[in-house]
Amino acid sequence: MPREAKISALVLIILCGLGGLCSDVFFTSANLVNILTASATIGILSIGASFVLAAKKLDLSIGSFMALTAIFGATFGHSGTGIIGLTLLCGVVTGLINGVMVGFLKLPSFIVTLAMLGLARGVALVISDGDPIYDLSPSVIYIGQGEIFGVPVPVILFALLAALCGLILNYTKFGIQTLCIGDNENACARAGIKITRHNMILFSLSALLSAVAGLIYMGRVNAADPAAGAGYELLAITAAIIGGTSIFGGKTSIFGTVCGALILSVIQNCLTLLNISAYYQEILIGLILIFAISLEKVKIYPRGMR
Repeated sequence: MPREAKISALVLIILCGLGGLCSDVFFTSANLVNILTASATIGILSIGASFVLAAKKLDLSIGSFMALTAIFGATFGHSGTGIIGLTLLCGVVTGLINGVMVGFLKLPSFIVTLAMLGLARGVALVISDGDPIYDLSPSVIYIGQGEIFGVPVPVILFALLAALCGLILNYTKFGIQTLCIGDNENACARAGIKITRHNMILFSLSALLSAVAGLIYMGRVNAADPAAGAGYELLAITAAIIGGTSIFGGKTSIFGTVCGALILSVIQNCLTLLNISAYYQEILIGLILIFAISLEKVKIYPRGMR
């Protein structure tokens, strides 16, 4: 586990302590459940972002894919199962498109996913005619609002996906190769790793997780909204980086990413409890991202080498 992941866990504990001092409401069960539930969507997106960043790539399309997959499933699915299945399928296909352009066409991931950010959002708006789709199936609503033994389903999904992706990252060939590619892609190619296929799987995984986040989001609001997920890519990348994922590739931690998502959720919750405007929340998130990247750059390039 990267040292940064341990630090992010310590920061999370400190922030929770400060939250308790700032408001008597913070440690109530309802507020803690709200924090965990709110962190699920961003957390799941952050896990996908962590894999992509670890391979020294960037996926800016995850927020738009979250909206597109939900709109596609809600529009063409004729039942709860149909909506869920088509949403996940759309995630895999859209991610595969990213992977093909990055892998086969050798286009920079920043350019590809930046283009897809606008393209996917536009397609979602066209399909839905710019309007949210309401009155979804009860099974979809259950994904966002249901509970199992008192624990919200979004939190359970977040925990299960984090555990599964942690195992994939640390104990499978795909996970190990992801870190190796991020460290030195040319050496991995010479060693026989199929970079093109790996990129296709990598971006498909990221988009699939975006689709899961889309399901949770539309279940929570009982609507598939073409505007959903706007700006979420920034939050997801920020959570991954403050959790120990290196923007320069070769290092990540799913545990750290989970802590990063919870840190952002706790900060937003505390600011809300203190009645601080959401505008200042946006400023703070941007400053946190700049600070985290600056620390990473200092570690990579010690003084005198920059």
